[in-house]
Amino acid sequence: MKEKLKEIFGHSQFRGNQEEIIRNLMRGNHTFVIMPTGAGKSLCYQLPAVIMDGTAIVISPLIALMKNQTDQLVAFGIDARFLNSTLSKTEMTKVKKDVLSGKVKMLYVAPESLTKEENLEFLKKANISFVAIDEAHCISEWGHDFRPEYRKIRGIVDSLGKNLPIIALTATATPKVQQDIQKNLQMEDANVFISSFHRPNLFYEVKPKRDPKKQLIRFIKQKKGQSGIVYCLSRKTVEEIAELLCVNDIKALPYHAGLEADVRMKNQDAFLNEDVDVIVATIAFGMGIDKPDVRFVIHYDAPKSLEGYYQETGRAGRDGLEGHCLMLYDREDIYKLEKFNKDKSVTERDNAKHLLQEIAEYAECSVCRVKQLLHYFGEEFKMNNCGQCDNCSHPHKKYEAEEQVLLALKAVKQTGERFGAKHIADVLMGIPNDYVKSYKHDKLEVYGKGLDYPDTNWLSLLRHILIFDYLEKDIENYGVLKITPKGEKFLKNPYSITLTRDYDFSNTAEDEEAEQETTTPASGKAYDEVLYDLLKNLRKRIAKEKNLPPYVIFQDPSLEEMATTYPTTKEELAQVNGVGMGKVQKFGKPFLDAIVKYVEENEIETASDVVVKSTVNKSKVKIFIIQQIDRKVDLEEIAEAKDLTFEELMDEIEHICYSGTKLNLDYYINQVIEKERQQQLYDYFMNSETDDLQVAIQELADEDFTEEEIRLMRIKFISEVAN
Repeated sequence: MKEKLKEIFGHSQFRGNQEEIIRNLMRGNHTFVIMPTGAGKSLCYQLPAVIMDGTAIVISPLIALMKNQTDQLVAFGIDARFLNSTLSKTEMTKVKKDVLSGKVKMLYVAPESLTKEENLEFLKKANISFVAIDEAHCISEWGHDFRPEYRKIRGIVDSLGKNLPIIALTATATPKVQQDIQKNLQMEDANVFISSFHRPNLFYEVKPKRDPKKQLIRFIKQKKGQSGIVYCLSRKTVEEIAELLCVNDIKALPYHAGLEADVRMKNQDAFLNEDVDVIVATIAFGMGIDKPDVRFVIHYDAPKSLEGYYQETGRAGRDGLEGHCLMLYDREDIYKLEKFNKDKSVTERDNAKHLLQEIAEYAECSVCRVKQLLHYFGEEFKMNNCGQCDNCSHPHKKYEAEEQVLLALKAVKQTGERFGAKHIADVLMGIPNDYVKSYKHDKLEVYGKGLDYPDTNWLSLLRHILIFDYLEKDIENYGVLKITPKGEKFLKNPYSITLTRDYDFSNTAEDEEAEQETTTPASGKAYDEVLYDLLKNLRKRIAKEKNLPPYVIFQDPSLEEMATTYPTTKEELAQVNGVGMGKVQKFGKPFLDAIVKYVEENEIETASDVVVKSTVNKSKVKIFIIQQIDRKVDLEEIAEAKDLTFEELMDEIEHICYSGTKLNLDYYINQVIEKERQQQLYDYFMNSETDDLQVAIQELADEDFTEEEIRLMRIKFISEVAN
């Protein structure tokens, strides 16, 4: 077997438990493999496919990558083919003929192709050696990439009537997902091989998403000439960010399902061949792509699950050299993702919510990130300091927590070990909601005792002691907490425990001052406070003269950026977030005069290199929107024409409006909001100190306005008054 390994793949030795896995499969046993990205998972079915008699069927979820996978195998001299909807009838006939003749060693198929009667009839005639199910986590509805067609695979394999051995492989599976995969594939008797999830060459970091474009460009420019992947949530963001990087002299290309297949393939090849340094992609990119020297992976938007995050970050450093995994995190991303799930079934929605909650907890938790990730996948990490994450490199404030841990464990015990963290926290905080009362948990000894510790965040504490193995999650009942033997011992003989405070992502002061290229004032603020106060007073004076709320002139984040980058020309000022040339023409002159004077008086070197160049071309969509609004086209039609959700269109319109362009939406607003209600909202914004949407929603809660109505009237107000 080692001779074949060397002869075909050029390796002298197997890695980890590859040899054991291959021998198990070749003995005809069902095999379940959980192995992290980059650990050599594919070889576990590729080598036995070559050695064994017949053709191995490889079920893979992504049609787009099958050609790449088979091309790599052909380069090794292995006859591998694929069967999917991209082939013509003639090509399909040839593939089937070659399989039946015994020439083909591996046939890649999508699960959808397996359901077609003609393909089933063909496979019944073929000499099949075994079935490999790649990305097996797609089987589990508890997993991060559930695909219903994957749950039919076992029935299809059985219908071939050959009693074939199955090897299921995945890079990410929590204990619950593992159990679900085995149950669905009827592989409870399978030999299970779990490799360590630890990737010691990767550095994990989470930063608050304050000014993401600037953060992104600054980070990538520090990695000049290195290969990297930037993951975004939507196709639209992928296109925008790829364009933004190019404008800022970073060689980048987009990759998403909306691109033509040949463009997608061309962009993928350009990345693999190092014609570009960065690929900006939706999460589909990378499954099955073997580029060993990816040096960084950035999540521009929050990922949908920890499994997805682990798999995507796992594309860095597959050559064993260092890789940097950066997530830009904002709670708003989590709320957005929750909104996307609103049309799913109740079960799917609940599962997706749990997975998103895990991401939020991971990002905000101050415990070692390696420890958190490994714990999530059921593996213990014993080192106190991994040296591979921001939490260990910059430890958070510690506190003595013996009494609180004891109280939390008592609460889990007294509620019968049948509830999740939220309920336990409610009981400890004495929150008399219907759920707590229905179980009579308001009568328990621990009820309300958490109020004796006002500085304790009980959800955070429960998360910490779960990671430190005082509690465990019940596999059968999702989210239910149970006490471990370690927790039971602690209940009998408590001892001193030190925990750390979690990161407060709502606190803008806890920012990335260390990264700022301008001098940070002693207060720790990233902007020049003297200039900021000067600009704020100037804004107040101009607002008073024009009888407008100050935020209409420029918003606080725009003033902060002016006090960070010191723009001294109209062009530079137009690059500031939330400004644009329209506002520069209307309000810019006094601000530019003030900044120029301040810069000269204080002999400040302006940080024009910090200013992120905007993409000229991204205005294509914006120009289209402006033209359609001028033609009085309904907003729903505009959104549909550009493949945007209504919310994404609103984001675009707000961006246009806040950059100083005047838009007249009366034709649409008059259809959907009564005149009296329009006036009410208009008056609200005229008298409000802020145009913050969440504040408006809160303050107008009793008036029964929808978020959409508030946003539309805010656009009308800013357009008429500020632009």
